Parts: sequence; structure tokens; C-alpha cells
Amino acid sequence: MGTASVQGQIWGARAKDWADVQERVAVPLFEVVLQKTAVGKNTSVLDIGCGSGIFCEMAAKRGARVSGLDASEQLLAIARERVQSGDFRTGEMEELPYDDQAFDVVTGFSSFQFAANPIKALQEASRVSRTGTVVIAVFGKPEESESTAYIKAIGSLLPPLPSGAPGPFALSADGALEALTIKSGLTPAAVKKVECPWDYPDEETALRGLLSSGPAIRAIQEKGEDMVRDLILKVIVPFKTRSGGYHLTNNFHYLIAAA
Repeated sequence: MGTASVQGQIWGARAKDWADVQERVAVPLFEVVLQKTAVGKNTSVLDIGCGSGIFCEMAAKRGARVSGLDASEQLLAIARERVQSGDFRTGEMEELPYDDQAFDVVTGFSSFQFAANPIKALQEASRVSRTGTVVIAVFGKPEESESTAYIKAIGSLLPPLPSGAPGPFALSADGALEALTIKSGLTPAAVKKVECPWDYPDEETALRGLLSSGPAIRAIQEKGEDMVRDLILKVIVPFKTRSGGYHLTNNFHYLIAAA
């Protein structure tokens, strides 16, 4: 049993806001990965945890044949609109509904750290890759990003996670990605860092994005939207720009694992 049913409910609650605002912060990371994996014409790509399909759309514009798996049917509906030729399905990372060696490139952006069994999820990703190669991308270490202030604030409104439970920083510590890769029977390449700032032109847009994440939805369910909204506004005050928008530094780490 994986986490798709639980994750799908919370990440799909404000799917349009996530698709229009928050998922876009990772575009610099998507661009780097597309370049490093040489995605192009007739490349077959699977994105695990594809969300509303921005990475798949970028890959498709390069000529790739794209597939995406996600826990949220609401987000997948948007992905299908963005890439009408794509194959988008709901499912568990630990039990991918694809044949062996079905894809040239397999990616997981901020997804494997939420798996109930990350080792099994990575092994499944490798199984469906023709080369055994998988791109794993996660949040950088908490101290590297100003966005950590938001993540910690939302976490303060939630019940404490059990030890070892999946979460946003579950694979962020030094050596964590390499260790997971090795335990999964794969060989890790060097971990690389990509800057992906969270930029919002105004308060309304910032709230749309920051209230749309899965943890924010859980916090709203626990404490109510007014409390979550007020806390977010308080937390982002130091990051307000002269133009009235907001800028929070944020880093992702990615690793290319190979069989």
C-alpha cells in the first residue's frame, strides 16, 4: 500500500492554483533536467508525480512522447489539457502500471520523498527505464532556502510526523539521495543544485500558490483557512519586494541514478 489515496486528496484540493502558480517555481529545474537527459524528438519520458504536467509539456515541446503518473486526478485533468497526446494515469509509485523498459527517461520531481517505500519506488522507476536511469529531484537542505520558513510554519500547524514518515525534507540531508540510490541497487552520480526561487507579483498570487500545497491543505483541514492564511502572511513579510511582490530563495537537489 502506498500513499496515493491520501496524497491525491490533499494535492488536488486546489489543483488550479497549484497548476497556475506554485508548480511553475520548478521550471528552472525542469529545464536543467531536460538538457542533461537530452530529451528530444521521439524520446519517451515518464514523469512520476507529474502534477499538472508542466514538465511533460516542456518535454513534449521538444518532441518527446510523454507519460505521467500522479496521485491527484484533479491535477491529471489539467495535465491532459496541457499535453493532449500524453498518457496520464493515477497510481502508486511503488507499483507502476507500465511494462519493463518502457521509457527512455524516467523522472521524479519532489515525489520520491513522499513514497511510503522510497526504495521500492525507485526500483520501480528503474524497472520501467530502458537504461535503468532515473532522475531524482528533491528539496535542498532546509538551511539553503528562505522557503523553509513557510514549510516550517505550515508544519507547526500539523500533528508531529511519526519517525521516518515521508515529508518534504525526507531526502534532503547530505548523503540521503546517494544512500537511497545505493540501497535501491543503483549507482548514484553527483548531486547537483538548481536555484528555483519562489516569486510572486503580489499578495493575492502568493496566497494562491502557498495555500495550494498538500501540507497547506492539511493545515487548513486541521486549523481552518483563516489561521493558515494569517500565518503565511506573517511568515512572508521579510521577503516582500519594493514592487509589492515576494521573493523567496529556494533550491532543489537532483541526482541521476543509473543501473
